[in-house]
Amino acid sequence: MSMVRYEVLEHVAEITLDSAPVNALSVEMLHEILAALRRAAADDSVYAVILASALPRRFCAGLDLGILRGETGLARKFLEKLYVELADVQYNLGKPSIVAIDGAARAGGMTLAIQSNVIIAGESSTFGYPEIDIGLIPAIHFIHLPRIIGRHRAFEILFSGRSFPAAEAASLGLVSRVVADGQVLAEARAMAKMFASKPPGAMKLGHAAYMRFNDLDYRRDIGHVVESFCNAAAGADAQEGISAFIEKRAPRWR
Repeated sequence: MSMVRYEVLEHVAEITLDSAPVNALSVEMLHEILAALRRAAADDSVYAVILASALPRRFCAGLDLGILRGETGLARKFLEKLYVELADVQYNLGKPSIVAIDGAARAGGMTLAIQSNVIIAGESSTFGYPEIDIGLIPAIHFIHLPRIIGRHRAFEILFSGRSFPAAEAASLGLVSRVVADGQVLAEARAMAKMFASKPPGAMKLGHAAYMRFNDLDYRRDIGHVVESFCNAAAGADAQEGISAFIEKRAPRWR
């Protein structure tokens, strides 16, 4: 059964996450997301892309932690898709991408969102990087978050693991626009329609130039953060934190 829906409406590709209960990311789900993005990139009749969720009050809770439990070898494969392939696909998309968040976005869900060009959020949406609470590190966000919001604010958010509301996300510059709950997809569609009305050739050239000028060695650094994440995931803290989360108990840190 597909975990991602894809449809094109008036030159706008809509990619919808639909994997209850929380859109937890697996290798298979990431494969479907990447395939949908590549499909949109290759379709010359698509002028803008929207990524949204079909689940009420949930955008994406991050990765399926079962991937990291024990030494399954899946962690590196997962990170290659979430960090490396996703960055490459978005970099070469050739058209604007909008993420519509009307609920909770955490961890890997933040990675999905932050790779886009525009983020629109409902006023009750919440955000966060809770990896540290289970012995992991939000490694990819060490690269880009300090550049967006400043190194001191980024450190506090990344190492506290706290969640924060849409209003704070907007004030930090993480969210492009905050709208009323229930109006997020409509706002995303209106913005996508506006982008789609622009000359497609100029938009494609402009997108490529924008991504290139704002790359800031981001993709060069990805390999290092993959190693950092995998090292943390293999450690005793992470294995205990993941087990405690799955078993619904308090972790017993050594």
